[in-house]
Amino acid sequence: MSSPVLSEKSFAEWNAGFQGEAMTLKGAINKSLILFLTMLAPAAWIWWYMGDMETAAVSGIMGYFWGSMIIGFILSLIISFKQTLAPYLAPVYAVSQGIFLGLISMVFESFFHGIVFQAVTITLLIFAGMLLAYKTGLLRATPMFKKIMFFAIMGVMLFYLVVNLMLVFGATPFYMGNGWLSIGISALIAGVAAFQLINTFDLIDQGAQMGAPKYMEWYSAFGLLVNIIWLYLEILRLLAKLQSRN
Repeated sequence: MSSPVLSEKSFAEWNAGFQGEAMTLKGAINKSLILFLTMLAPAAWIWWYMGDMETAAVSGIMGYFWGSMIIGFILSLIISFKQTLAPYLAPVYAVSQGIFLGLISMVFESFFHGIVFQAVTITLLIFAGMLLAYKTGLLRATPMFKKIMFFAIMGVMLFYLVVNLMLVFGATPFYMGNGWLSIGISALIAGVAAFQLINTFDLIDQGAQMGAPKYMEWYSAFGLLVNIIWLYLEILRLLAKLQSRN
């Protein structure tokens, strides 16, 4: 399992008798860059459009927030279960998440000046570091590594579920605070998201070696984007907790 959406099963589901154009590693990288830029454009636009929190309140920030989040969630489910639609829906998903991330980043920036630049920089550095570690063989997606990451992600997903249920029923989870235990858990989750990049890179490599269909380039890029978004949000949350203690 490489991310909440990309897994070995995803690549194993296509027909072994496939005779069309096959995906390539270069193609998957190019599609990833396209999706990343597609996400950045609306993120920058929504921040410019909203301007500041006072303007955002008048401009209906919550409508954009919930709309982009719900659309992104629905699209991620569709793409995950119907990979053939990835070439058409992945760019739309990137746009919706660009708006979502732009709004989230603007809110955090209004409380902690400079936090977005720090979070983006750290995310890119972690991505580059993990890619270098994977390419040099320093970190490998061994069967044991995959098993550990699988259970780690399942634990994180369960933790997210418990936290959200507590919020729904009016309870305030300690995770929302800035205590050292909360900070430690955020750091652990960010670490899980970071190390999952190794599995993501490995699965994209495997897909190219197996000659998976061309549309899997878009699906691979989508899975990588989900992983990066998850990592960025967790780093943003972690930095906010640390800065709130100052």
